[in-house]
Amino acid sequence: MILSVVMLALLALAGCAENPDNANTTATTVVPPPATQNLTVVSRPQSIMDLMKQRGEQDEAQPKLRIVSPAKDAVVNGANVSVKLELSGDLRGYKPHKDPATEKGNHIHVILDNEPYEAYYELDQPFELRNVSEGKHTLRVFASRPWHESYKNDGAFQMVTFTVKGGGDASKPTITNSGQTMANNNATPSPSPTREGKDMRASKGVEADPALPLLTYSRPKGENKGAEADPIMIDFWLTNAKLKGDGGEYRVRYIVDDDDPRFIDKWEPMWLSGWLAGKHTVRLELLDKNDMPVANGTFNTTAREITVVK
Repeated sequence: MILSVVMLALLALAGCAENPDNANTTATTVVPPPATQNLTVVSRPQSIMDLMKQRGEQDEAQPKLRIVSPAKDAVVNGANVSVKLELSGDLRGYKPHKDPATEKGNHIHVILDNEPYEAYYELDQPFELRNVSEGKHTLRVFASRPWHESYKNDGAFQMVTFTVKGGGDASKPTITNSGQTMANNNATPSPSPTREGKDMRASKGVEADPALPLLTYSRPKGENKGAEADPIMIDFWLTNAKLKGDGGEYRVRYIVDDDDPRFIDKWEPMWLSGWLAGKHTVRLELLDKNDMPVANGTFNTTAREITVVK
């Protein structure tokens, strides 16, 4: 019995000798460094090219828009503003309409002031801005394809400035007749996120000079998921300005999150690949020949918060 106890004691001592720090040993967890987003410019996605083939000559169309109402410099009494558009031009089968199965289709981008656009699919159905704040406002519209790439021919873009008297409730947002949020009317962000996935800025009376260079931000916006999560398209509309690569003197600077600025020198859609899941900020700025921002009211420098879902 005594011999057994001695043997056990010797074995215990031997174990401690092999690992003198055994009693204080703890597991070490290796934390990988955070992923770094590295965006690169890529070609137009094959899925878009396939869709273009299916659409035939629609992508060669020259759609032209006219804003019937509100009229230029109109004074609207009351908080509701009816938007009426006329479509003409060399359409080649182009017609705004949402396919019920895919929920996609040709449409018109409608922008109040400098807020994110809403898509207008059925021009024979009413489109009304409700609870518009008192003061001056700018309305911009332009023709778009199902994947939100704008048509860039003369006449595809139109803009008017109008004034609202007896505006809406400043504590509530401006919405469309279908319930989509177009803008906030107060300086305090709403506690409830809009369909853009973010709190919209207050939309006060703003006016752009139609004779000056103007950049209209279009894409990206909102939530981007599935095939639209990578690559993501940057697209915009230019008025009274020609980029350097097209024989002009202007350029567009874009900044994603806190990355270094990059530049666009040709007016065409651009696709970026390499996005990480989560929220990002995309900023577009119109620059002159000296790479200085071009002023036009509160326009020409626009930032959008987007969400990438993977």
